[in-house]
Amino acid sequence: MLCGAGEPPGGARPIYNARRPGLAMAWRPRTNMEKIQTTLDSNLQSVDKAEELALQEANKLGFDEDEQHQIGMAVRECTVNAVVHGNRYNKNKRVHLDIERSAAALSVTIGDEGEGFDFNALPDPLSPENLLRQSGRGLLLARAFMDDFDLHARPGGGTEVRLVKNVPQS
Repeated sequence: MLCGAGEPPGGARPIYNARRPGLAMAWRPRTNMEKIQTTLDSNLQSVDKAEELALQEANKLGFDEDEQHQIGMAVRECTVNAVVHGNRYNKNKRVHLDIERSAAALSVTIGDEGEGFDFNALPDPLSPENLLRQSGRGLLLARAFMDDFDLHARPGGGTEVRLVKNVPQS
């Protein structure tokens, strides 16, 4: 059922659609997890949008300024990789963004529609010959800033990265 097509079934809530604010994509039953799912164009403006959406959810969870900076940087780096290296700015390919927020953690999944790659074949960004290169540190930073980092082939093609930041225990 689409938003505006009648009443939601049994206390359900709409899924947010970032491409068309105010229009839900589908109804999802209420759970203890809030979820945003959207697709973004393969351009650098989408990097800003992905970071903005992730930081809104991080703020709702009460992450401090430093943690929000780390989350934002990890999401930015991975979204840039999806646009530039995965989709190669191809206007016919999309970046897939899923953000899940629960009381325990923030999870951000970013996927591209590119050819994929072997993560183990990447050059070590900390080796002396790579230290002055202008690129190659994004995944290193994302891994360092997040509590969980999972990079894998995306179902249907491309690459997908899942970033998780746990909510600090008071």
